[in-house]
Amino acid sequence: MSIFHSLILGIVEGITEFLPISSTFHLIYTSKLLGISQTEFQKFFEVFIQGGAILAVAVLFFKEIIGDVDLVKKTIIAFIPTALIGFVLYKIIKNIFFEAQLLMLMMFIIVGLIFILVEWLIGKKKIVLNKLLKEFSYKEALIIGLVQALAIIPGVSRAGSVILGMMFLGYKRDEAAKFSFILSVPTILAAAGYDFFKMKFLIFNNINNLGILVMGSVVSFIFALITVKWLVGYLQKNSLFVFGVYRILLAIILLQILR
Repeated sequence: MSIFHSLILGIVEGITEFLPISSTFHLIYTSKLLGISQTEFQKFFEVFIQGGAILAVAVLFFKEIIGDVDLVKKTIIAFIPTALIGFVLYKIIKNIFFEAQLLMLMMFIIVGLIFILVEWLIGKKKIVLNKLLKEFSYKEALIIGLVQALAIIPGVSRAGSVILGMMFLGYKRDEAAKFSFILSVPTILAAAGYDFFKMKFLIFNNINNLGILVMGSVVSFIFALITVKWLVGYLQKNSLFVFGVYRILLAIILLQILR
């Protein structure tokens, strides 16, 4: 893996981490298209550079996170189910889910179809989006934590599952996106920290690895900063329909290219 690869993957991570289109899916398939082998270091890199994206959230939402103790507590409640399931299924996630190409593509399409279905239901007034994040309850936090746990399957999208779950509960799209950003902080930090503990030898055995990780993280931070600010504004006036269509079309294209 080269510095050039690190740059490209950092851009992909920064753009896709907080969009409801699965950053893991995009990183895996970008690596395939670039001819990068899925080594243990590559898998670690893909988790580690999420730290750069998380820093963007910390910069943009620092006052909201620190200033609302109740929201912090609810975020922790929502984080617990994902943490427990991720810890128990760690080996399955890394060794099976990340290698199951057809599963990833199918989940990518299925979630895209769910986006389109949900937006259709909203259009028919079957789902009404009128709630604000300040109305978020502890019970709802636990529900969203369980929904987020579905994203252990690459292709589902952590951000997408949280946003959809919040919308089903009646929260406005931009409010749902904000909570997905905040919940990403403990979720991704825990995943990256656990992977670092398990595979830290991959960094220190080769000093070049450190430069690759730093490059990816910095680029990820810059592009995540831009994307998060854009997404909040976009969802205030627009739906998830375009993301649903994008997911379906991209999966079909990849099936043709990689079959």
